[in-house]
Amino acid sequence: MAVSDVPVDLGRDEAREAAVRELSDPAYVSDDPNPLERAIDWVLTRLGELFAGAGGMSGITAVTVVVAVVVLIVIIFRLRVGRTGRALRSGDKVFGTTVMSAAEHRAAAEKAAAEGDFAEAVRERFRAVVRELEHQGVLDARAGRTVDEVAFEAGRALPVLADDLRGAAVQFDDVWYGGRPATAEGYRQLVSVDGKVRG
Repeated sequence: MAVSDVPVDLGRDEAREAAVRELSDPAYVSDDPNPLERAIDWVLTRLGELFAGAGGMSGITAVTVVVAVVVLIVIIFRLRVGRTGRALRSGDKVFGTTVMSAAEHRAAAEKAAAEGDFAEAVRERFRAVVRELEHQGVLDARAGRTVDEVAFEAGRALPVLADDLRGAAVQFDDVWYGGRPATAEGYRQLVSVDGKVRG
């Protein structure tokens, strides 16, 4: 159809249908920001307003505002992935699917420590402590027990060791769920707790 063949006068319904067809073309919406981009844009706009407002403040006030924002971001980050995040994740079970005795866990811990893998040594020694507590009848042999449950239940049954057991549980959590590096000293503390439980 030549350009001269296109009718100049369209009726209302024809014009509406032509407009709908034209505007439904994906080219018209491809530049729209997605929800994440809109959220980032909103946050950056608010930060820009904050820093623009800080420009009219005294130097000390502006620095205080900036430091407060940074501290707030750090706090939010720590709550999300730090100790609180670790506490939320500490529902993970102490044991995997393989059933081993306390002695076998101790041997695995010593082997890992000798190889310098203190994270694995910490995990295996804590497992040895739990198996020993089960063997002595302090804890019932129950699948699915969490680290925090071990510390609470065994600490209630053995109040003299409650702090040691809580410290062992926190170390296990910090290393395995909190991303903290395991150390030889931390491993030796677990060996000491294991010795007290056995004694």
